Amino acid sequence: MSARNQETEAVHRAGFACFVGRPNAGKSTLTNALVGQKVAITSNRPQTTRHTVRGIVHRPDAQLILVDTPGLHKPRTLLGERLNDVVRTTWAEVDVIGFCLPADQKLGPGDRFIAKELAGIKKTPKVAIITKTDLVDSKTLAEQLIAIDQLGKELGFEWQQIVPVSAVGDKQVQLVADLLIPLLPESPPLYPEGDLTDEPEQVMVAELIREAALEGVRDELPHSIAVVVEEMIPRENRPADRPLLDIHANVYIERPSQKGIIIGPKGSRLKEVGMKSRKHIEALLGTPVFLDLHVKVAKDWQRDPKQLRKLGF
Repeated sequence: MSARNQETEAVHRAGFACFVGRPNAGKSTLTNALVGQKVAITSNRPQTTRHTVRGIVHRPDAQLILVDTPGLHKPRTLLGERLNDVVRTTWAEVDVIGFCLPADQKLGPGDRFIAKELAGIKKTPKVAIITKTDLVDSKTLAEQLIAIDQLGKELGFEWQQIVPVSAVGDKQVQLVADLLIPLLPESPPLYPEGDLTDEPEQVMVAELIREAALEGVRDELPHSIAVVVEEMIPRENRPADRPLLDIHANVYIERPSQKGIIIGPKGSRLKEVGMKSRKHIEALLGTPVFLDLHVKVAKDWQRDPKQLRKLGF
């Protein structure tokens, strides 16, 4: 009997879990909290995630690979349609789905729309994750738990688990991993120890710049901003103990009138974007950085297939 117990303990699990939910449901914040480092951009603006970011959680007995998708929504542009396609493709390929629902908002048509889609994915286990619990009292949280349980029953499926969490308050974050891991297949690790994401560095750097550019801009701008890193090259003739990485990046907006908003009076906003993003980039890459930013207009890029391709969508 004891030999069998030892065998059970030695099982290693590895696989992919996908966080879904409508925009701004706390998916990226939860991904970062579980990984213990910033691998997904966060913003209080809805729909800031455009790439599926894989964050990797390493444990002695398991490797949990988190796929953070864009929020599923009713698309109004070609970009919106492409983001929704990304979500559905991801759902079809993961081992477990975590549906994120904010505790401070009653279930709405957007949540029901996603839950209905999830009901069609029969074989994949689904865990309901109630996010942002630090924003509500226990009565509101209890009502949300009951409503989510009921939603599954209405649509003819059962949640494997329903778990409340606060990524900002660091409450029950590790419990989310504890509940997802047993639903993964037995497998050796899929990524080397120490890897926290498989996103290319240039994509992550572009995302950090875009996150800084999103802060404090007017409501109409968030979806109009795209960032492309043109090159990342070590500065020549630097002493070995004082390296410097030159990063040249373009911030694209859709209309000339938006240029002034991003640049700010006498370039003050763009300077602030550069300073904020540089700090995060240096932390990510572990090296001092010289960041060269330029703002360019790519007219109506969200609706133009050719421009979407050029900007990496």
